[in-house]
Amino acid sequence: MATIERLHRTAPLDLAKLEEDVVGSLPAIRPAPSGPMPDYVEHEEGVTRVGALTAEAVVRDYEAAAREIEAMGAELISAAKKCEAMTAEVHNAIAFMRDTATSYREEAKKIFKRIEDCSLLTEDVRKTCETIKNKIENDNA
Repeated sequence: MATIERLHRTAPLDLAKLEEDVVGSLPAIRPAPSGPMPDYVEHEEGVTRVGALTAEAVVRDYEAAAREIEAMGAELISAAKKCEAMTAEVHNAIAFMRDTATSYREEAKKIFKRIEDCSLLTEDVRKTCETIKNKIENDNA
């Protein structure tokens, strides 16, 4: 007992500080949800008022959590729809890329053929010129 008495004498108890500490450590008190109880529960006959109020408070908290879970499900559905739309856009982009690549190949084929046709024509012109040159040289000789 000597140590307790000594504590009181050396450090006076600050009740305001004590109350502040206690209130600060308590969780925030939320207002009780109002409105009808969920239809999946019903009070039993003979339950005390304290028991009924406690059961209502607990079921309302669970119901609020269930609604939040359902809301998350709706958000997930929305995200899935966005992913589906993005996937469709990706498929469209891939199809466009394939079409573009096919067009490039077709254009390359046309240019390839034109170059080879020009090369053959140039070769024919060269041969014709050489034949005429040789004919002119042979006729003049």
